[in-house]
Amino acid sequence: MALRMDKPWRALDAATVAGLPGQLGIYQIADAEGRVLYIGYAGGRSLFGLRSKLREELDQGLDDATQFRVEITMQYMTRYLELLMVHKADHGVLPRGNENAPPPRLGRLSPV
Repeated sequence: MALRMDKPWRALDAATVAGLPGQLGIYQIADAEGRVLYIGYAGGRSLFGLRSKLREELDQGLDDATQFRVEITMQYMTRYLELLMVHKADHGVLPRGNENAPPPRLGRLSPV
């Protein structure tokens, strides 16, 4: 598995989100140019996993959000933190949507 998420982007719309599985995992939401705006996860408390979490994201509507990608994983919290660390290492800051609620203890990562 690659350190950075390399799944293809999908359109952030109701029909695409409705077709998602009800499984645990992580997701990224981006603008039209592929700039990541938010990194989130669907954990054990998500009623229908990725489908319900992305439905919530669609309803809340991040400005400029047009696409998303998901990764199904039972290790969602570890992968979520890893993606946040990679983003911070690459860009110097967390994604715009994650800035107001950063995880309490985010380590440092030096991806090659």
